[in-house]
Amino acid sequence: MHPITHAQTRPDHPAIIMAGSGEVMTYGQMDVYANHFAQLLRERGLGRGDHFAVLMENSFHYLPIVWGSQRAGTMMVPVSTRLTAPEICYILKDAGVKLLITTRKFDDRIDAIRAECGDMEVLTVGGEGEENYEAALARQSGDPIPDQAPGQYMLYSSGTTGAPKGVRPAPPDSEDILAPNPLVGLAIMGAGMPADGSMVYLSPAPLYHAAPLGWCTTAQRLGGTVVVMEHFDPVHALETIERYRVTDSQWVPTHFVRMLKLEPEEREGHDLSSHQRALHAAAPCPVPIKRAMIEWWGPIINEYYAGSEGVGMTLIKAEDWLEHPGSVGKAIYGTIHVCDGEGNELPAGEDGLLFFENDTIPSYHNDPAKTADAMHPKGWMTLGDIGHLDEDGYLFLTDRKSHMIISGGVNIYPQEIENLLVTHDKVMDAAVIGAPCPDFGEKVVAVVQPMDMDEAGEALEAELREFLAPNLSKVKMPKLFDFRPELPREANGKLYKRELRDEYARQAEEA
Repeated sequence: MHPITHAQTRPDHPAIIMAGSGEVMTYGQMDVYANHFAQLLRERGLGRGDHFAVLMENSFHYLPIVWGSQRAGTMMVPVSTRLTAPEICYILKDAGVKLLITTRKFDDRIDAIRAECGDMEVLTVGGEGEENYEAALARQSGDPIPDQAPGQYMLYSSGTTGAPKGVRPAPPDSEDILAPNPLVGLAIMGAGMPADGSMVYLSPAPLYHAAPLGWCTTAQRLGGTVVVMEHFDPVHALETIERYRVTDSQWVPTHFVRMLKLEPEEREGHDLSSHQRALHAAAPCPVPIKRAMIEWWGPIINEYYAGSEGVGMTLIKAEDWLEHPGSVGKAIYGTIHVCDGEGNELPAGEDGLLFFENDTIPSYHNDPAKTADAMHPKGWMTLGDIGHLDEDGYLFLTDRKSHMIISGGVNIYPQEIENLLVTHDKVMDAAVIGAPCPDFGEKVVAVVQPMDMDEAGEALEAELREFLAPNLSKVKMPKLFDFRPELPREANGKLYKRELRDEYARQAEEA
């Protein structure tokens, strides 16, 4: 199962549809494009194992570039479009990137990137002269390169807890570019995705992130059509499901929250009958939000837990989730171990640091110390999450280890408080952090994005305190509510708590 075979058997079948513009690329066209790009990489001196980067919004070009790299044996480095020029340069230099593919959307950052990374070539979609990407691509042959080899991609963490980490995958198991991909088996056997090419898969998230990139390419290995949203909008997402008769999709909890906050007529005014499977991940979903989505869409919502490291995965289908609300499922790839601070395994029901045991373990690029910090003495790897297994082997996540607040010697997990806040009718989004406190070490701060910023103030704070009180002990109750029109959240659902913590730390130092 590979786009090359689909190009041979169904060249006119749509491989990509851009949801906003309606642009279509068939498998035959994508095959030619991928060959052009592999030829381009060779022309620019990139051989097997060499690194290039893509700094690009959700674009018609993104997935064909991925498949071109998959034929050239190169290491593609997707870069978050949210990053500043210095943050981008850090990744480009850390990864040893030889070529950057970008678009005019990033003109405001590209001069600074060139100045900092002077030896790196740049090609720009819509660019000029020697840097015009389309012209450079058009000069290439559409024939396969003679030395085809499977490529890989090195994803960088979103930097929510510090400098981004490059997750360097283990070498591919086979030199055959048509070799089976493990995620295909998980998609068919675990998520129930069809292998007959009938899938219409909706991707509402940015393609540079691990989940959209992994599931979009898996859908194309299965011969499906990938419908790419240029950016997420809750109403447009529902319109897109109806317009393109979407059968499968992948979301994050913030997408669910935003769709549920729509007015009833906006939620209910679309035909979603084609929609058969909806995956979600990236962050734990509050139980009331998940329950409301299942009531709305039916028992088609399946959840998984994994990471860019690709060291393990759990999965839970809607029917099982209703019997184990809050769980992210059982392991379908890798073996889970829950350990205390000394590395000892804990019994069912006790929270600890989660590790995955697997035959294939990645590493963090250029950072053996970070790799070592993530490893258990027995060779297992952690993604940094805290949680527990129940007696039946279902995993429940508590929070990120790095997000834990210690106030007066008490461990407080922000996720519990955030999950409550986002269910309030007047709250769009919430982040709970620990801020410096001279008396208790840290104090609990709730940074809240109201549905209507005009309602921010003392009255809303009092309402939220009253709302939280029945479910939170006094030590967990936020000492401060900070209302803001927007939170620093990635389009992939990741919340940049580090930015908020750093802001409060600076305030404490200046006080």
